[in-house]
Amino acid sequence: MSERKASVAARLPIRRGLGEAEAAMYVGLGASKFAELVRDGRMPRPRLIDNRRVWDVDDIDAAFRALPIEGEEHQDNPWH
Repeated sequence: MSERKASVAARLPIRRGLGEAEAAMYVGLGASKFAELVRDGRMPRPRLIDNRRVWDVDDIDAAFRALPIEGEEHQDNPWH
């Protein structure tokens, strides 16, 4: 990301669409683990803006909430 874009992004309070590395960071994962979760359906597939893959934070939030909670029974994940 260019210095100018980084400066603007730092001032934005909320971003709706995230690139893959940002989406991974958003849920506290590395990019390769996040990509694995997308492939196996535990995280949502990206939306497309032309040829750019962008993850919607609302979709990520819903998938994250659907992940199992340690010590509780498994819930259905709408992304799987």
